[in-house]
Amino acid sequence: MSIRSGLFKLLGLCLLAGVLVAGILFPVTGAAGVVANQASDTVDSMSTDLAEEPPPLITTLTDRDGKPIATLYDQYRIPTAPDEISEAMKWAMISVEDRRFYDHHGVDWKGTLRAAITNTSGGDTQGASTLTQQYVKNYLINVTHRGDTLGQQKAQEVSIARKLKEAQIAIQLETKMTKEEILTGYLNVVEFSRQIYGVGAAARAYFNTEASKLTVPQAALLAGMVNNPAVLDPWNNPEGAKKRRNFVLDKMVENRKLDPEDAERIKEEPLGVLPGGPNKPASTCISAKPAYGFFCQYVEDYLIDLGMDKDDLYTGGYTIRTTMDSKATEVAKDAVEKEVSKTEPNVANTLSLVKPGKDRHEVVALVANKDYGTDKEAGQASQGLPYDVFNVTGAGSSYKIFTAAATLEQRKYGIFDTVPVPNFHVSPVFNWGGEHCPTRPSGIRTYCVKNASDGGDTSMSLQDALAKSPNTTFVILEEEVGMKAVVEMASKLGLRKTMASRPADGNVPDPDHERPEYSMNQIEFYGPNELAPQGRGMFTLGASPVSGLEMANVAATIMSGGVWCPPTPILEVINRGGKEFPVKDKPCEQVVPEGLANTLAVGLSKDTAPGGTAYNAASSAGWDRPMIGKTGTTQFQGSATFVGATPQLAGAAMIFRPDLPHGGLVDGGPGNVHATSYGNSNMFGGKTPARTWFRAMKPIMEGLPKKPLPEPDPHYAKVR
Repeated sequence: MSIRSGLFKLLGLCLLAGVLVAGILFPVTGAAGVVANQASDTVDSMSTDLAEEPPPLITTLTDRDGKPIATLYDQYRIPTAPDEISEAMKWAMISVEDRRFYDHHGVDWKGTLRAAITNTSGGDTQGASTLTQQYVKNYLINVTHRGDTLGQQKAQEVSIARKLKEAQIAIQLETKMTKEEILTGYLNVVEFSRQIYGVGAAARAYFNTEASKLTVPQAALLAGMVNNPAVLDPWNNPEGAKKRRNFVLDKMVENRKLDPEDAERIKEEPLGVLPGGPNKPASTCISAKPAYGFFCQYVEDYLIDLGMDKDDLYTGGYTIRTTMDSKATEVAKDAVEKEVSKTEPNVANTLSLVKPGKDRHEVVALVANKDYGTDKEAGQASQGLPYDVFNVTGAGSSYKIFTAAATLEQRKYGIFDTVPVPNFHVSPVFNWGGEHCPTRPSGIRTYCVKNASDGGDTSMSLQDALAKSPNTTFVILEEEVGMKAVVEMASKLGLRKTMASRPADGNVPDPDHERPEYSMNQIEFYGPNELAPQGRGMFTLGASPVSGLEMANVAATIMSGGVWCPPTPILEVINRGGKEFPVKDKPCEQVVPEGLANTLAVGLSKDTAPGGTAYNAASSAGWDRPMIGKTGTTQFQGSATFVGATPQLAGAAMIFRPDLPHGGLVDGGPGNVHATSYGNSNMFGGKTPARTWFRAMKPIMEGLPKKPLPEPDPHYAKVR
């Protein structure tokens, strides 16, 4: 290099140093100016954030007993205190990244000038950032601008302005934090590839150990990785990772933190990382056990519906104790799978369990024969099968519960009064649909309905009608009480999200859609409207999208004396500081009089008795407890339901076709259930759904007292 060229470069270095010093001092010397004040405030605020605000942490979900069931996170991080990090790890990082860490005050001027001279003279490019400055940069990238690509680019752009700001913050930071706190903060923020952040998570993921137990070779590997985590990933680039690890060992020798002989010996050792990739949980509900995944996803959806920000949920470091009963969930999961294999195509068998109560309805279990996940071929599903409005073909005659409740409410009939049971009925009120129905002179088709089997009684009590489920009876009752009362009763008793969804597919209504089944919610569609002035009478036959969890909550409402509460999955939420985070559930409501609910419970008590549609399933299970129950099967037997409850626990078992809903289901006995075409099906609510319900509920209820059902209220028992 010529003397003239060297002088110009030396002059450039002097100017650079002057700019750096002037830039760092500017907020102080120019404090009287508005710009200076703003710059100073920004730097001070940023340094305060680093000193006081922790980075994103893992949220942990537990069952009701506090046993972890899943983790949610954006960055896998296990926070570690200074005394929880091995000395080997600290010195490995200091040796390779900032040898004079304990000597400078945030900016290493000697290192900065040395790097500038080396880089300007054409030698190897050298960094000049101290660990404090790197802490600032990593905090900006991994915390402040997490998810903001532009912000991350600005935090690491090559510019004097960026280096000035970084240096200013670093100097401020060293007045607010000790060296040990800065080093620990850096080690908790820095990335180690694959969503792994911080030395605590890295120790666990890479070596299945604790940060306090990291050895010299392990620490050297991790310290070397921060230079370029993606490139130096030890599973993708073992040779590059080893070369970098050995470089760190040499730096530790130079810094007199490792004997040369030990360094040479360690260089010959393998990397020692866990085979097959890092040991870390999945970052979503897929990390839960197969039996717990749907419950985990319901917790997430529930909290977001209540207003919690999803990013906060995934980064806030919460501990969420749920209402899930692990033992009951395992039993329920076993029951649904024994009836229907998880790999059976296009068949979902679900069970949702809710605890009745007048102040809370706690969700106990949410399971499906499918595991929660994204591998369909392996029998997984990521939709909310047991809790969302996902059964688009309906719950069948289980909806007769709502017609019976509306009938009692208006006192058209008492539960022990005699109701008509014609084998075939042509409705003089409803004017929509029905196969082989006569056409009125106006050209409008009437609505007609027949029972599942010919002959039999032409009348029976309303209680017996709920057990034997004649279709004609409940259409006639709809005509008497009016559709508005029936659909509103469904919503009141528990079908809140269901009735707010559209009848076409269970999604949110599109008011601008030209087709009514896409533009209206279910209350609007089935209740009186312009197209059907009296409403649509097929509602009581349950042919519309429905949530299994909400059907379980209907049973819980009845067993709670007519008190509806939201089906909550939350017991408590604790924030990262150990304080309770308030979760404001929707308030409980007395939706029907207690006497009505108690009388309806008695009315639903004969489904498991001889002649009831669930009798065979209950008898085979050896069921001997008082309970309520109602089966349901849709017209083409493509879905079926059994909803039931004891005083202590309510549940709904539901089988349906989740992928191609149009078609039938064949029940060949436990483990032999499959989808089929129209006309070849034989599914009923008293088959797979009832067997599933009793298979789970009998062992779950074992050891609990056999509580009686409530007494009927004379006001609703007989009114004729």
